[in-house]
Amino acid sequence: MPELPDITVYVERLQELIVGQTLEGFRLASPFVLRTAEPLPDEFSGRRLGEVSRIGKRIVLGFSEERYAVIHLMIAGRLHWRIPRPRALRGKVDLMVMDFPEGSLVLTEASSKHRASLHLVRGKDGLLAFDRGGIDVFRAGPDEFGSAIKQQNRTLKRALTDPAIVDGIGNAYSDEILHRARLSPFALTGSLDAEQVERLHSAAREVLSEWIKRLRKEAGPYLPEKVTAFHPEMAVHGKYGKPCPVCGAPVQRIVYAENEANYCPGCQTGGRVFADRSLSRLLKGDWPKTIEELERLRPPASSGK
Repeated sequence: MPELPDITVYVERLQELIVGQTLEGFRLASPFVLRTAEPLPDEFSGRRLGEVSRIGKRIVLGFSEERYAVIHLMIAGRLHWRIPRPRALRGKVDLMVMDFPEGSLVLTEASSKHRASLHLVRGKDGLLAFDRGGIDVFRAGPDEFGSAIKQQNRTLKRALTDPAIVDGIGNAYSDEILHRARLSPFALTGSLDAEQVERLHSAAREVLSEWIKRLRKEAGPYLPEKVTAFHPEMAVHGKYGKPCPVCGAPVQRIVYAENEANYCPGCQTGGRVFADRSLSRLLKGDWPKTIEELERLRPPASSGK
């Protein structure tokens, strides 16, 4: 799912590409993408796009007379700027097209689960329903950040990815932030002291800033075309089994539902390897509890014979 760095670059590029243009019309290819019945898409035709912003992981297109299109890309949704405008929509991939005089904004989704969405809203009050209330790590100081994540005693991984607590951070960047902060994703927020809170807050700002700059450079003057949760430059996310770039310990992960936590036992958990609950019940004593046990369970290196 595109997270704060990806959404930030989308917003910046859309501001440059289409702000000031007049919407000529919507083309909806999927009945699943439009999640609101009022106002109707026809009400947006002929309106000038005055602003592009974000609410959490949602992209907001603000048209004249307070008409708003709120786009949530979810996991597989992506935005593309097409010149010239596409004459026809591509089967099950294209969900929606917004036609402007200089090109078309196309919403695609490479999934059959129909998670990407478009909400049409009349009035600024209508946007409040999309604000989950999480704090912005760039605007909040360490004290405000600490108060927010300690409102409930949650694991750090869950607290960072809860949009009601922290704004815009998801599965991928929470892994990177916790690794930078040298904190376990399974530690409880209530156990953090002031130094650890400040470390986590600094790590969040550093990691997100670095990735915004990197993604800006990759996108250039265009909309991002290679939006992914997995990047070669990441330290732990998507790096299961590979050596940690800091200490060399093999990166570990726990998969649950459609999420996963990736972490370095050497940097973050004092050498302890955690087990998924279901695997713990199945493997019991066979599940390694430390890096050393994990290494002993690995097959010996080939001698080449």
